[in-house]
Amino acid sequence: MYRYINDEGVAVVAYQVPPEYVARGYEVLNDKGVTVDVVPRTLTEEERANMDSEERLAREAEDERKRLQEWDRSLLLRYSAVEDIEAARDRALRDLRIRVSILKGKQRSLRQQVENYQAQAADQERRGEPVSPAHLEAIEDLRREMAQAERSLVEREREISEVVASYERDIERFRTLLEVVELRKRIARGEEPGTERAD
Repeated sequence: MYRYINDEGVAVVAYQVPPEYVARGYEVLNDKGVTVDVVPRTLTEEERANMDSEERLAREAEDERKRLQEWDRSLLLRYSAVEDIEAARDRALRDLRIRVSILKGKQRSLRQQVENYQAQAADQERRGEPVSPAHLEAIEDLRREMAQAERSLVEREREISEVVASYERDIERFRTLLEVVELRKRIARGEEPGTERAD
């Protein structure tokens, strides 16, 4: 559990700290509601500039330690095996790929509509008639929609890359945690680290 202060200045206890409150600092509570760790607020640019370099390095190292500790805690609470992380990644990617597929379908539909309007405009010109302003306006509107769909498609593709990279980092970190747990078990059994038991 975590305790943080919301925008109204009220202390909130919850299972996670919303991203917009993380920089303000928060407390980590055990199951009895006792504070077991305090994550300090992020310093402002001015405060960071006023700190000497040694103090800043120590603070950054401590912030990194706490960030890793929080990441480890989150991974261990959410997953029990690497396969769980892979399944979560696959679900997230499936949702994003469905959105990409929908956007591509929308692009095809818009392109077809533009082609239809252009064909109608060409027919009007062949008949010696002026091209309808409504046709020209519709073509421009559709092109704007196509450009927006293309931007959305690029954004979704970027999200897919970020999701893959994020889950890969989680998998690597989780494997490291499993190795640490195994090493501690071996030490507890009195084995030398790096040696295999002969069962």
